[in-house]
Amino acid sequence: MLEKTRKFRDAIKNIDFTLIALTVLTAVFGIVMISSAGGDGAVRYVIVQSAALVLGLIGVVIISILDYDYLARLSKYIYAACIILLVLVLIPGLGRVQNGARSWFVFGPVSFQPAELVKIGFVITFSKHLSEVGSGLNEPKNMWKVALHPAALCILMLLQPDFGTVVVFVMMALAMLFMAKISWKYLAGAFGALLAACPLIWIFLLKQYQKDRIITLFNPENDPTGSGYHVIQSKIAAGSGKLTGMGLYNGSSRYNNLLPERHTDFIYSVICEELGMIGGVAVIVLLSAIIIRCLYIGLNARNSEGLYICTGVAAMLAFQAFENIGMCIGLFPVTGITLPFFSYGGTALAVLLVEIGIVLQVSRHAYLKKEKAVEVRNTEK
Repeated sequence: MLEKTRKFRDAIKNIDFTLIALTVLTAVFGIVMISSAGGDGAVRYVIVQSAALVLGLIGVVIISILDYDYLARLSKYIYAACIILLVLVLIPGLGRVQNGARSWFVFGPVSFQPAELVKIGFVITFSKHLSEVGSGLNEPKNMWKVALHPAALCILMLLQPDFGTVVVFVMMALAMLFMAKISWKYLAGAFGALLAACPLIWIFLLKQYQKDRIITLFNPENDPTGSGYHVIQSKIAAGSGKLTGMGLYNGSSRYNNLLPERHTDFIYSVICEELGMIGGVAVIVLLSAIIIRCLYIGLNARNSEGLYICTGVAAMLAFQAFENIGMCIGLFPVTGITLPFFSYGGTALAVLLVEIGIVLQVSRHAYLKKEKAVEVRNTEK
């Protein structure tokens, strides 16, 4: 019993409380903004999001005590589970179509995207794959297998189709490959192939509403009541807050109902409207601090696998935040990618917290490694 108590105290002592504090602060900030943006459903949204935060934090503590090497040993089973989830959601009757994509499971009042769970599985399994390949990454016999790892998942998500999430996975994979020191010739080749494929993607893969979103980006006023409506209303809401905003719960879009998806896709516009540029900058600072902390933990990890895990999580947070904020202020097309920790979604928040928990695993074992090194040096003296 005393041994178990000692191990638990050591585990708690070595947790990165800076990352936990930043995460909780950001999530609570998000719940406050959801309560303002949620309109008539605000109470339900706040309850769901708060419950997800509490359950997620419990999961963070449990996961952070484990060893991420144990999860890595299960990587083949985790990857298989990811494939199965993405196949099942494509089956009519199992997967539900929302916003033009068959990418949701719905069980009564509960709905979630399996792609959110697959993000966790991908970070774990791809990190394991890269660490196993090691310095042989740039050998052709290894490179095609490494490329196939994210490609299989992305192809299944393209069948939904969910292009926004595919781009997130591609950016995660690229960031992790960069840390694994992939040769620039592969990156240049992939970029060239993408440029060459753009006409084919435009003609054969993109649906009309997706083409309209891209065209609307350059001149939303051409269709102010159709494809340009979301962008125009989002920019109006974000710009009307000026420096200090209209005040929490006092945004005009709260009462005129002109801004769609206020509590999900366009919550950053609500933040800028009610808290002004100060609130918008605060969101960027908090998310940047979490991302930087994840990278810092990765760079101090005990092995390359820990580095890749932290890089994958940081890249996912960075790209989703970059795309969502850019979408809200009219710099990027509307994709449906939500703002981490701020947009409503109980499952999404819980998944984010699990990913933070895995980063905390990396941090805790890095500290344990340092402590053991100190013990060895003291013993030698």
